[in-house]
Amino acid sequence: MVNIAIQLLTIKKSEHTENTMKLNMSFLSAAVCLALAGCGTTPSTQDTTTVEKVQKQYSNPLLKEFSGLYQGVPQFGEMKLEDLVPAAEIALAEHLSELDAIVNTSEAPTFENTIVALERSGSATNRLYAFFVTYITNLSSEEVREKQAQVMAKFSEFDSKRNQNKALFKRVKAVYESPEYKTLSPEQQRVTWTQYNSFARNGATLEGEAAKRYADINLELSKLYTKFGNNVLSDEEGYTTFLNKDQLSGLPQAFIDSAASAAEKKGQPGKYAITNTRSSMDPFLTYSTERELRKQVWQNYYSRGNNAGEHNNKEVISEILKLRRERVELLGYKDYAHWRLEDRMAKTPANAIALMDKVWPAAIARVKEEVADMQAIADKEGAKITIEPWDYRFYAEKVRKAKYDLDSNEIKQYLQLDKLTDAMFYVAGRLFNYEFTPITDGSVPVYHADVKVWEVKEKGTGKHIGLWYLDPFARKGKRSGAWAVSFRNHTSFDGKTNVLSTNNSNFVKAPEGQATLVSWSDAETYFHEFGHSLHALSSNVKYPSSNSGVRDYTEFQSQLLERWLSSDEVINRFLLHHETGKPMPKSLVEKIKQSATFNQGFATTEYLASAIMDMKFHTTDPDKIGDPVAFEKAQLEAIGMPSEVVMRHRTTHFGHVFSGEGYATAYYGYLWAEVLTSDAAEAFANAPGGFYDKEVAKRLVDYLFAVRNAMDPAEAYRKFRGRDADVSALMRDRGFPETM
Repeated sequence: MVNIAIQLLTIKKSEHTENTMKLNMSFLSAAVCLALAGCGTTPSTQDTTTVEKVQKQYSNPLLKEFSGLYQGVPQFGEMKLEDLVPAAEIALAEHLSELDAIVNTSEAPTFENTIVALERSGSATNRLYAFFVTYITNLSSEEVREKQAQVMAKFSEFDSKRNQNKALFKRVKAVYESPEYKTLSPEQQRVTWTQYNSFARNGATLEGEAAKRYADINLELSKLYTKFGNNVLSDEEGYTTFLNKDQLSGLPQAFIDSAASAAEKKGQPGKYAITNTRSSMDPFLTYSTERELRKQVWQNYYSRGNNAGEHNNKEVISEILKLRRERVELLGYKDYAHWRLEDRMAKTPANAIALMDKVWPAAIARVKEEVADMQAIADKEGAKITIEPWDYRFYAEKVRKAKYDLDSNEIKQYLQLDKLTDAMFYVAGRLFNYEFTPITDGSVPVYHADVKVWEVKEKGTGKHIGLWYLDPFARKGKRSGAWAVSFRNHTSFDGKTNVLSTNNSNFVKAPEGQATLVSWSDAETYFHEFGHSLHALSSNVKYPSSNSGVRDYTEFQSQLLERWLSSDEVINRFLLHHETGKPMPKSLVEKIKQSATFNQGFATTEYLASAIMDMKFHTTDPDKIGDPVAFEKAQLEAIGMPSEVVMRHRTTHFGHVFSGEGYATAYYGYLWAEVLTSDAAEAFANAPGGFYDKEVAKRLVDYLFAVRNAMDPAEAYRKFRGRDADVSALMRDRGFPETM
C-alpha cells in the first residue's frame, strides 16, 4: 500500500479476515471498540420480516430473546448484576451442546449442516454480549470488575474447548476442501474459510499437552487482560485534579463551567475537577497558563498504569507478552506478530513496518519545525523555559494563532454536540439515504438517562434499517475514549435482521441549559465513531461472520467519514455559534482549511510511536524486554523520538494492545487505513459533485460499507477506486514531502 501500494494491496487474492467467531471472540477484547443504537416511534413501514425459529425460554433476563418493537431490543431495565455469571454459564453450556450436535450428526459434512450450523450457533451468547459489554464499558464498578473477571475466564475456557474440538474442525476442514466449496457463492466461500481459519490458527491442530497448555494460556491471558483494563480505569478514577478559582487562568468559560459541574458530582462543590481522561486533559493542557498544573495533569494522564501500588501494569504487560509468544510458538510461529498479521492486509510485520518507516522520518522532521516555532514564541514572551511535553499543546495553540490567526476556542464556540449529531444525520442522509427519527416514548429501554435512541429508516421508502443508540457523556464507571459496538448485526440467512448499533463518547457534559461544546479533534472523533455505526447499519451480508473485520482495514471506513466534518455543507448548515446561532464566518472557515496540516508532526508522531512500539513488543523475545517502560524508553530513543512528544498511548495504559487482542500488533492499522482514507477522499474531492457526488457515494456504500467482510478488502477497494491505493495521498494530506 504505498508504492508499497501496488505490492501490498495486490497480495494474493485470498481470505483476509479477522479471526472472530461471530461475537464470541470479542469477549476477550471487549475493552477495545463497541457501539449501540436507539429506537423511535412505532414505524408504520417497519420491515416485519423476522427470524422464524423455535425460541427457547429463559428465566435469566440476560439471556431472553430481545423483546418489544424493532424485532426486539435489549431490555436494559431488567439487568441485574447477579445474573451475569449464571447467564454466562448457561449460554456457554448451551453453545457447547450446539457444537456437539453439529459433530454428532450422521450426515456427511456440508456447507449447510456444518458451516451454516456454526453461524447459527450461540444466539444466547450473542444476546448476553449486549449486557456484558454495557456493564464493563459503561457501568463499571468494583463489583462489576469482579464479575467481569469471572465471565472472561469462562469465555476463555469456552474458546479453548471450541477451538480444540478436533471432530468439529474435521467437519469444517472437510467442507473447505470439498468439491462443494467450488460451487458456493463468494460470500459462502469466504465464510467457510473464516470458520476454517478460526480453528486452524487457534489451536485446533494441537494435541495432548500442547493443547492443554494452549487452553491454560488463554485462561491466564483472559485474567491478565481484565486486570490490565481495570488497573487503568482505577487510575483514571483515582487521579482527579481539583482546582480553586485562582487556578483557572487561561481556561475558556465553557470548560470552567463543565469542570465545576464535574467537581460537584465528585463531592467537591465550589471547586473545578480536571478528570484523568483525554477529553478533560487535552483542553486543559491547551489553555491553562499554570505550567506546574499542566505538568501535574499531564503526569496524571500519561502515568496511568505506571503509578506505585497495586494498579501498576508493568508485570501484567511482561506476563502477557511471554504468554502470547509461548502460545504462538505452540502453533509453530516465529512470534506473535507473524501469527497476527498472517491474515491481515499487511500479511507480514515487514510490510507494516515498511509503511511506518516511510512516514516516520517526515513526522519527526515536522516535530522539530513545530518545536522551533513554539520555542521562538516562548523566548519572545520571556518564558525562560525549554518546551516540554506538557507545554506542547499550549504553545502549539499560540503558534496557531500567530501563523493563522486561529483560536481553537473560537472554533469550539461553533461545535455544539447536538448540532454535530444533526450534521452526522445529514451526511448519512446524503450518502446512505438514511433518516434518523428520535425515539422519545420510552419504548426502547436504555441503561442510563444520558442514552438516547433513534430509529434509522431509508429515506423515501421508510424501510426500517435499525436503531442507533448514543451515550455521549463521561461519568464514573465509564471507560475513557470513544467506541462503537453493535448489539445485533444485519444477516439474512435465517430471515432478515435489523441492526442495533451504538456510539459511546466521553464529552464533558455542560451544565443544565447550556450547549455542550467540543474541540475540533473531538468532533472528528465523533464523526469517526459514527462511521463505525454506519458501517454496521449499511451491512447487506447474509451470514454473521461476514460482519467481522480485518483489523488493518476496519478503521478505514470510520476514518473516511471524518472528512465530511469539514465539507462546506456541514460547516454552513450545522457549525453555528452556540449563542448567536450564526454560521461560522467564511474567514474562520478559510483559516481552518489553511491550517489543515497544522501540528501534523505532533499528531502523526504520537500515534506512530505507539504503533511502532506495539510492533517492537511483539517481535522481540519477551525475555530480552525486561522492564516494559524502560524498553519503551530505549526503543523510542533509538529511532529518534522527539523528547517533546510521548506515545499517544504509553505502554502501561495501552488498552488497545494489552486489555485484549483486538489491536495487538495491529495498531499500525490506523495508518494503513489512513492511506486508503486519503486516497478515497481524493476520489470524492476530484468528483464533479465533490464529497456528495452521487456516483462516488454509491460506490462507497456498495463496495466499502455494505459488503462488510464478505469480500476481500483489497478487491473491494479496487472496485471502489478502480485501482490500488497510493501512500502519496497520505503524504499530501499531512503536508509531508512525498519522497524522503
